[in-house]
Amino acid sequence: DDKRIKIEPLAAFTSLDLQGYMQLRALPSHPLKLAGYHSIGCAPERCTTKGGSADNPRAGRWMGSEKTECGIHFTAGGKIIRQVARASGLPVLVDGDTGYGEALNVMHMVRAFEEAGAGAVHIEDQLLPKKCGHLNDKKLADPHDMAAKVHAASRARRDLFIIARTDAAASEGIDGAVARARKYLEAGADAIFPEALINAEMFRAFAKAMPDVKLLANMTEFGRTPFFTASEFQEMGYRMVIWPVSAFRVANKAQERLYAAIRRDGGTQNMISEMQTRAELYKTIGYHDYEALDASIVETVVPQGMPQRS
Repeated sequence: DDKRIKIEPLAAFTSLDLQGYMQLRALPSHPLKLAGYHSIGCAPERCTTKGGSADNPRAGRWMGSEKTECGIHFTAGGKIIRQVARASGLPVLVDGDTGYGEALNVMHMVRAFEEAGAGAVHIEDQLLPKKCGHLNDKKLADPHDMAAKVHAASRARRDLFIIARTDAAASEGIDGAVARARKYLEAGADAIFPEALINAEMFRAFAKAMPDVKLLANMTEFGRTPFFTASEFQEMGYRMVIWPVSAFRVANKAQERLYAAIRRDGGTQNMISEMQTRAELYKTIGYHDYEALDASIVETVVPQGMPQRS
């Protein structure tokens, strides 16, 4: 279907948090697009929990009529997705967490995200309260319950590309993860995301058991997966790769260096070479294009002299 997210020979995804995105939301050409990326990732739960933060997204909860089991406010999440899609001009893969509840919640999520401009969503088979996929002691949903969520998502979508994530490899092994993945495909998933595989043998074994299935790999740093390049994942049979928090880690480290320098040096004079200049910022956001657009819409007419009473 031409309306669905296009899967390139290998699509690369990265993510943005609210703070980073708000600096970029007006971009006519997003830096990721300029760098040659085909798609972009968005994790709205990182930036829509009231009282929380990008580093601790579950510290707070939204209150009100649209509160869900996980505390996500779909209107706010949809706003972030809409802004990312508009600014980047790229298909947006959204982290759908566990679907924020059961089947009806999943259907609501799918409709809200798709209306906001999402091209794809991934949903995982953990139970709440869930953990990062690379931590220990994860609790898994019954595979039939997860399949029901995938089926609900499939029924609710118009064109959204649905990726089912399974965290089963750590506790049930590759065979268990494969068995779950097959159920999710039967339920309507378009692709599978096997989380936290720990070596190339596991990645290859999973791909071999899933012939002709579109697969997504997670190349997060400091987790259970060793470093692989995009081309190595492609060789192992994976069509999509995400680097979900890499941009956060680089940005946070840079901010750490900045504030240490201010405290040490009494100013930012020794950090100028690491900063984006004003000219570079304006070029990135197309500032002068907006000036030209504004001038083309209406030209200011300056009154001449003093008006006379009639």
